[in-house]
Amino acid sequence: MTKNLTSIERAFELARSGKCRSFSEIKAALKAEGYDTATITGGTLSKQLRQLIAANTKS
Repeated sequence: MTKNLTSIERAFELARSGKCRSFSEIKAALKAEGYDTATITGGTLSKQLRQLIAANTKS
């Protein structure tokens, strides 16, 4: 874990980083870093994260 971020904050950070190419990769990265992924659910949140992923990854 870095900088005392919440799971949701770290999920957004990962989505913006371009390191994760899918919602499931974000959840896997969070688990690997020791974050609880129980709050990383819901249509609106997953849509926001997917949009960030698309905007920050290269094809």
